[in-house]
Amino acid sequence: MLRAGGRTALRVRPRGLEPGAGGRRRCCSSGPDSLKQTPLHAFHQQQGGRMVNFAGWSMPVQYALSHLESHLHTRQHCSLFDVSHMLQTKVFGRDRVKFMESLVVGDIAELKPDQGTLSLFTNEEGGILDDLIVTSTSEQHLYVVSNAGCRDKDWVLMQGRAEELRAAGSDVHLEVSENALLALQGPSAVRVLQTGVSDDLAKLSFMSSVVMVVFGVPGCRVTRCGYTGEDGIEISVPVGRVVELVELLLRDPQVQLAGLAARDSLRLEAGLCLYGNDIDETTTPVEAALVWTLGKRRRVAMDFPGARVIVPQIKGKVKRKRVGLISTGPPIRPHMPILSLEGRPIGKVTSGCPSPCLKKNVAMGYVEGEQSRVGTVLAVEVRKKSCPALVTRMPFVPTRYHMLK
Repeated sequence: MLRAGGRTALRVRPRGLEPGAGGRRRCCSSGPDSLKQTPLHAFHQQQGGRMVNFAGWSMPVQYALSHLESHLHTRQHCSLFDVSHMLQTKVFGRDRVKFMESLVVGDIAELKPDQGTLSLFTNEEGGILDDLIVTSTSEQHLYVVSNAGCRDKDWVLMQGRAEELRAAGSDVHLEVSENALLALQGPSAVRVLQTGVSDDLAKLSFMSSVVMVVFGVPGCRVTRCGYTGEDGIEISVPVGRVVELVELLLRDPQVQLAGLAARDSLRLEAGLCLYGNDIDETTTPVEAALVWTLGKRRRVAMDFPGARVIVPQIKGKVKRKRVGLISTGPPIRPHMPILSLEGRPIGKVTSGCPSPCLKKNVAMGYVEGEQSRVGTVLAVEVRKKSCPALVTRMPFVPTRYHMLK
């Protein structure tokens, strides 16, 4: 989730790690410009990170490597991203699954211990409120990671529903995790991490999670997932030791720091949505080509928010659909009109950039349902000129998730 998520942002204290209430170190703080900062903010600045405003957070967009170099390094080796800006929530209580299934489209009850799934918060009109990852931990709670840009509204949504259920006699309560969150992504990521853990990471499948000691730092939740399409790991780490862990990981020459620029082009090559661009409250999971997130049992029961709108769309026709596009020529950017061959506007681009791996332009956007078939030749209006574009299956670059047989 850039889980923009996203399959997102960071936190820090500009004068170093400052203690928070009760002597605990704070996961985030605010700087003089009122932007929130991750625990690694000062570290990013020391490393030459160019900081920008991302969803109200001060985040590094890139470091010494160029955007292109950082992107390709991730594909060929591995990169370390700070994603501490994302909301990490723990859900406790015997009715935690009932609570979560009252908000999302996924089948949370079927998850095995320490298994996770991508799901969606939806409203009663079928619109997507956010995308998130829900993990059913062996420690008897749900671990939920959702997007930084939706942080406040997600918390209000979850807290409000928890209060409703408790008033009706249910047992559920929430806790915001104060941990920082790192993403180590790329073909070398697991090899690098394996040198600092005793657990056999080869047994950790995609979307599986376990708590372990990482390079001497106890209490780290390691999840095999990411927002780049590569094999990779996300590490939820106690905030007081996150700088130490980052420095240890960077000792390996395979590891380079990476920022938002590379993260966005990597997720786009992988065909992953950015919340606020590619999905929002006006798009349904069917329009967004995310039907696979709908649990089969949930579809039959029609017991998730917006089911009366979403389920009939599965076998019916939708007026618009998210598609992938490939083109040559000038870059395709968000908000550009998508045209039929006759020049009629049929949709808009939601994400787009030149692909460092394919040496072509890749984009996604919404087009009329009749124009969404793979292989359909369309056009995109770039600076008042019509540029040919081909509807293409996503991901644009093959993913390399670690799936156990």
